[in-house]
Amino acid sequence: MNDREIINQLKNLANPTIAEHSQRFFKTAKGEYGYGDVFLGIRVPVIRKAVKQYKTASLATAGKLLTSSYHEVRLFALLLLVFQFSKADAQGQEKIYRLYLDNTRFINNWDLVDSSAHHIVGGYLANRDRHVLYRLGQSELLWERRIAVMTTYYFIRQGDFSDFLNLAKLLLDDPHDLIHKAVGWMLREVGKRDVDAEVEFLNRHFQAMPRTMLRYAIEKFSQADRLKYLNG
Repeated sequence: MNDREIINQLKNLANPTIAEHSQRFFKTAKGEYGYGDVFLGIRVPVIRKAVKQYKTASLATAGKLLTSSYHEVRLFALLLLVFQFSKADAQGQEKIYRLYLDNTRFINNWDLVDSSAHHIVGGYLANRDRHVLYRLGQSELLWERRIAVMTTYYFIRQGDFSDFLNLAKLLLDDPHDLIHKAVGWMLREVGKRDVDAEVEFLNRHFQAMPRTMLRYAIEKFSQADRLKYLNG
């Protein structure tokens, strides 16, 4: 099987009505974060089913698919890489990790990042030096900054919060709403596992946090506690 065969199969699953909705939902108009992206109109469960069909595709094929102009083809490639990473030996995982970081410009919407970063980058860096996250966290590319944040979801789920909390401080002044949402979401995930760790961070930084970040972080708090932070 090759990339053309897989793309043709995905095109056969296309739905123009879903594609039109996706164009709006993922903000593809001029000046919006997803400007220029093109959708076939395929639901995620359908793409996941297709991944199972082509799960033995080569890494080279996955790499070609990742550069596609079609959003769902790139998502297919990423979900394929996530599946293959979970089955690969150490050498195979490194190849997938390298391919991923070499192609961040194509991982260019929040769903693409969120479905893959913690599985691949997080899984690879679990027991390795994580300096690359701080480079990504300071990137001019929005999606690399989101990759840095979402990668830490892997560590957070293991009870390891340090790199996320460092990145959260680094990104307090980030200009983009999608970073505010990601940081706030991950703070909430920290709180699910250690509410004291979340509260300590909030008490130190809530006055400097963008409003969206703060609202995401305290979403599960009681109304009284939410008002305490929102009212300063």
